[in-house]
Amino acid sequence: MLKQYLQKLFLAGILLTFSAFGYAQGGQAMSLADCIQFSLENHPDIKIAQLQLKDADWRVKENFATGLPQISAGASYSGFLQRGGLPSGALSFGGGGSIDPNASYYQTLEQELGGSDGINALGQFLGAAFASDPDSKIFFNPVHSVSGNVSVNQLIFNNSYLLGLRAAKYYRQYVDNQLIAARQTVRNRVTDSYLPALLISDNLSILDKNIGNLEKLLSDTKAITQAGFAEQLDVDRLELSLSTLRSERGNLARQRDIVVNALKFNMGMPVGTEITLADNTASLLAAAGDADLSSPANFMARPEYLVLLKGRDLSGVQVDLYRKPWMPTVAGFLQWQPSYQGGFGAKDSPSFNDWYYISSAVAGVSVSVPIWDGGGSKAKKERAVITAQTVDIQKQMLENAITLELDGARKQYLNALERVANQEKNLALAQRIYDTTQTKYKAGVGSSFEITQSESGLYSAQQGLLQAQFDLLTAKIAIKKALGQ
Repeated sequence: MLKQYLQKLFLAGILLTFSAFGYAQGGQAMSLADCIQFSLENHPDIKIAQLQLKDADWRVKENFATGLPQISAGASYSGFLQRGGLPSGALSFGGGGSIDPNASYYQTLEQELGGSDGINALGQFLGAAFASDPDSKIFFNPVHSVSGNVSVNQLIFNNSYLLGLRAAKYYRQYVDNQLIAARQTVRNRVTDSYLPALLISDNLSILDKNIGNLEKLLSDTKAITQAGFAEQLDVDRLELSLSTLRSERGNLARQRDIVVNALKFNMGMPVGTEITLADNTASLLAAAGDADLSSPANFMARPEYLVLLKGRDLSGVQVDLYRKPWMPTVAGFLQWQPSYQGGFGAKDSPSFNDWYYISSAVAGVSVSVPIWDGGGSKAKKERAVITAQTVDIQKQMLENAITLELDGARKQYLNALERVANQEKNLALAQRIYDTTQTKYKAGVGSSFEITQSESGLYSAQQGLLQAQFDLLTAKIAIKKALGQ
């Protein structure tokens, strides 16, 4: 039982392998909608635009964070390797520990210690401390100092910050419109690449059908020739026509590979991936519906127009920024700095045990007002005005271009519609001639030359109708593109 089960698993694996190989060889059948959907999910331009959108979101947060409280903290340690002091004769101590009132530093000490009583108290303290060693020096700086600080800064008012917030909002909308425009551009590129590939595929289908008909006619003619009812010349003519069609088919097949590879590139798909086209010209033409020949151009439906408008808003913010360079900047600050100091002993024996805590805190507000920058702000404002005026001119040009595009697409549609009607009549006539010629040839009253001529005329009429339908489909899509649909 186990052996049979393993054999079944082995056969199933072989079948799956061959099925997967056959699928890979045949390629995935993709319609125009499938190709567009794939490109919107995988095209590098779309991915880059999405990353730029995320970057714009973080830029908005970055600009907003500038106006929030900025808190910082730090710590430091310092140790004096060599300390300065006062010479031993600089301060003289009597038996009561008094300080010489004739010394130059007396007035300074009196101011700092609040009068002669404070000075005498300091003298008594120092006299008692250094009575044992009259040559010792007094040091006023510590050996060790450990300090920290915590500061808070808050922007209260700044015109550049307020305009920066508005500019960041406009930039976010600008990038969002860029993503929409990128999607529209990729969609149009895929459509423009899909339709030529579809035209070649439809031409190949027509060629295959005509080759099949000619092969059957050649086989029948060979049989008639062997029976003595036709000449070898008829066979040669048919073989020449068949060889020409096969050669043309080979050329078209190679052209289709080139165009399909271009389609895959515009989709963002690896060129080595095998795909086949699931649509045909007639089905897409029916799905496109009727063309809109009356609606006016809607500029706001075009993503590139919206991008231009947001660029104009950004230029306006630049003008506002440099129009008021005199606006002040107001900021508040708060700082707390605790400190520990130790080692105030003699030079040869600094103490590590006596540490003193010293703390300070400060708060305030600062105001900064620009007065004169040498004319730099005026120059920047004029440049910003020129940029805004340039965008206004570009907007007018784009509006004119969109109107021209819509008008041209509608005229092309009318021309293609007329050609389709004429080519349908030509195809019906060519088909009737071909059928009549075949009937005469089979009845023995026609020649192979008439057959080849009628077959060539039929093939030309089929190609003409296909090309007219392709032009009509292209014109319908062009009208939708011009309307921003």
